[in-house]
Parts: sequence; structure tokens; C-alpha cells
Amino acid sequence: MKTYSAKASEIEKKWIVIDAEGIVVGRLASYVANVLRGKTKVTYTPHLDCGDNVIIVNAAKVVFTGAKYDDKRYYRHTGHPGGIKETSPKRILEGRFPERVLELAVKRMIPRGPLGRKQLGNLHIYGGAEHPHEAQQPQKIDFAAKNRKNARSAESHV
Repeated sequence: MKTYSAKASEIEKKWIVIDAEGIVVGRLASYVANVLRGKTKVTYTPHLDCGDNVIIVNAAKVVFTGAKYDDKRYYRHTGHPGGIKETSPKRILEGRFPERVLELAVKRMIPRGPLGRKQLGNLHIYGGAEHPHEAQQPQKIDFAAKNRKNARSAESHV
């Protein structure tokens, strides 16, 4: 028996919608990273972009477990000496672009390189409940129902 390796012409991409309201950030990010890479498909091929397109709505309403909402830190560097900057999920979620929390989490779970950047381009995150991708006829996935630990009540950080 030979190992199956998909060709670029054989890849079939779907569109998936996930409602992130009340969902735990890390659990959603790891699932989305696997879908973007194509690891949920039988025809997974490591060197090809065989993953699906993922649309995440209500990204502003994700939750963290424990005290991560206040205590977790995101670091970045400006490139200048002493230019390290830090922020918390609380500041990002209450700020102008709350979808960046999920974007950062998924981005750090995808391998770096040209293929990873292409796969990350298949991710579309929206803070509200609306998205402009209705023409693609996306399939809705109830991520909260897959495991009881996937969803938490919003009172944990309000």
C-alpha cells in the first residue's frame, strides 16, 4: 500500500462559520489552526494548503479561563533598544480591534513560513455577528457542543 499524497488540483476547500460567543480562546484557536492546516481531513498533505476557509463571528465575546483575562500578557518589540511593549487580553478585547486576541492565538499555532502565511489568509475574524461571506454558503459548526469545556459563561471576567 502506498502513502496517499494529494495534488493541488484534487483539493476541495469548504467554508466554515464558527460562533465564538462564550467560547474559550485556546480551545477554539487550536481547533481552527487544525482546520486551516487541513489536519481534520483524510486527504491531509503537509506541503499543500488543503485546509478549509474559516469565518469566526462574535470574536469580541470570547472568554478566558481562570485569571488570564487580567493576568495574561502579550509582548511585542518595536525593533529599537528598550522597545518591548506589553498589553493584556482585557485591553485588547475592550479596545478597537477585539478580534486580534483570536488572530494572535491562531497565528501562533500555525507554522511560520510561506505556507503558514497562505493558510492564515484563509481565516476571517469578525467582532460582531455579521460577515460578508454569505455568497460562499458557509457551513455552520457548533463548536460549543463538541465538548462541555469549550464554552464558559461570560460572568468569568465581567
